[in-house]
Amino acid sequence: MTGTTDAPSAARRAWLGVYDGRGLMGPGLTAVYLGLLVLIPIAAILWRSVADGLDAFLAAVTSPQALAALQLTLAVSFVVMLTNVVMGTILAWILVRDDFPGKPVVNALIDLPFALPTIVAGLTLLTLYGPQSPFGVNVAYSQVGIGLALLFITLPFVVRAVQPVLAELDREMEEAAASLGASTPTILRRIVLPNLAPAMLTGAALGFARSIGEFGSVVLIAGNIPYRTELASVYIFGQVEADRPGAAAAISIVLLMVSLALLTTFDLLRRRITRHDEPPIA
Repeated sequence: MTGTTDAPSAARRAWLGVYDGRGLMGPGLTAVYLGLLVLIPIAAILWRSVADGLDAFLAAVTSPQALAALQLTLAVSFVVMLTNVVMGTILAWILVRDDFPGKPVVNALIDLPFALPTIVAGLTLLTLYGPQSPFGVNVAYSQVGIGLALLFITLPFVVRAVQPVLAELDREMEEAAASLGASTPTILRRIVLPNLAPAMLTGAALGFARSIGEFGSVVLIAGNIPYRTELASVYIFGQVEADRPGAAAAISIVLLMVSLALLTTFDLLRRRITRHDEPPIA
């Protein structure tokens, strides 16, 4: 009788182990899935970038046009990241703390860049802010236009990262600080921002990584003028069209290394801030 009851429970525990990661199927499936979608493609690009030799790799990434494209991409992406950290946090604050007519519509519009095809976003921006702009504003084929396109496509990262954290933030801490005489700037600096900093870093890192690889939303409004408005993604596309896949892969590896370095750095900062804010164990 005991054996009859123990056998199903043991089988059930073994089956549940698949779902909670203790069984072999969970880690194995994860490794296979990540290998097929992430590791193997990255390894293929890395191999192609050095297939013609290290000298060819260095020549590809240090050519004047490639350096100009990389510098422009990183500079504009960095400015866009800082702008989105500020404006995205403000928008998240308004969506969480304020009530106004049409709030659900505004909240839904935040996700529009995620749903809208990037080439459609680029065409829309070119129509609104190009030579035939109905507002009389022409920023097409300029670095300002590139920044505008990247701001549009990366704004949701910060807003959606900060919004749930802000919604769960205990307002009693702010009220207690205010009752003790703390000013609004002090409350923001000492209570609100330290709690939001990890989410802000996460949104900033994801937005920056998206910016340096963005193609569809900028290819039309940028004009792709070498040394002026040509981004790294457009330069890579040009190298592929010119039948230089090795050079395209080399620039891609540089962008990948920059993204990984930034994501790792921001993750370490986020973990450090989180550990610093945790109360000590008695």
